[in-house]
Amino acid sequence: MKDLFSLDGRVAVVTGGAGQLGGEISRGLAARGAKVAIFDIAEAAEGDGISSFAVDVTDRGAIEQATRELPDVPHVLVNAAALDSPPDAPAEQVGPFEDYPSESFDEVMQVNVKGTLFACQVIGARMAEAGRGSIVNVSSIYGMLSPVQELYDFRRDGGETFFKPVAYSVSKSALYNLTRYLATYWAKSGVRVNTLTLAGVSNEQPKEFVDAYTARMPLGRMAEAREVVGPVVFLASDASSYVTGANVVVDGGWSAW
Repeated sequence: MKDLFSLDGRVAVVTGGAGQLGGEISRGLAARGAKVAIFDIAEAAEGDGISSFAVDVTDRGAIEQATRELPDVPHVLVNAAALDSPPDAPAEQVGPFEDYPSESFDEVMQVNVKGTLFACQVIGARMAEAGRGSIVNVSSIYGMLSPVQELYDFRRDGGETFFKPVAYSVSKSALYNLTRYLATYWAKSGVRVNTLTLAGVSNEQPKEFVDAYTARMPLGRMAEAREVVGPVVFLASDASSYVTGANVVVDGGWSAW
């Protein structure tokens, strides 16, 4: 039996591959044999089967240009590019919902939703023409469930006003139906489209936030970036050949409460 998880000879595009999570995904796909192209506005490390292209995912033309430079029609697309407001975000982004700046909302939606849409339009169309492909749209538990605002009490205890902003949740929720729409739209063209929903990944967040977060997490810790690689490889490879339109939840049990 062939290795169902092998990506030998396949071309993969990872948007946001210069980031912590996207970088780990890129290295993981390369380790399984894929030739990985990172599309990111920031500079990304290359080597060991990984190349980097300066691409703003909100610019469809930039995606088209970079895609034309690839050695083959991509077999895999992982949409990991995203904007979020971290636990230590500036005050203007984390005030009451009623005062949330429309400019901040637009910026998040541009990257998280329109950027994913453009990448799917450009690369997914080429996959459909080739009759094969797998698209993984990276979402968040904050797109599936409401943020637990009490996790940020440490900010409020210091006298600040702090609410996890609405834009990230709205943007990540939008990906579920984009996935389902495209899964049915391209099903007969051989392109599978799935959502990967993740919980918080450890990335030097404030200790007060980590303590509150992990106290609620059934597994008692945040995810390590490397733990995302396995689910992505599964969705990218032939191991998931009958999986499309699905939401694969990798959240340490957060949504099981």
